Amino acid sequence: MKQVILDTSFIMACTRQKIDFFEEIKHNGMDVVIPTQTINELKGLGADVALEILEKNEFKIINVPGKDADTAILKIAKKDKNAIIATLDQGLKKKIPNSKMIIRGKKKLEIV
Repeated sequence: MKQVILDTSFIMACTRQKIDFFEEIKHNGMDVVIPTQTINELKGLGADVALEILEKNEFKIINVPGKDADTAILKIAKKDKNAIIATLDQGLKKKIPNSKMIIRGKKKLEIV
């Protein structure tokens, strides 16, 4: 089963735009994976609504060495070329050869 690795920017944008990203990802038969660094960044941002959404859904937390979410996601992407990276971070997108999940037209998730 394919994995979708969520970045802080993606979670925050989906929360602001009221996109049910968990439903969309699971509907496509993929697993949601979130690095511990992403969870920590959300806590540091005081993103309570985003954290509440995470609490209500099923996902896998992975511990990857690295000081921030970008570093952790880069390591995951290098290990698993089939993982889909859900991010809006332009710098991160350029560094990762994997497929990416983006938000198209404010409401639709798309893999590019």
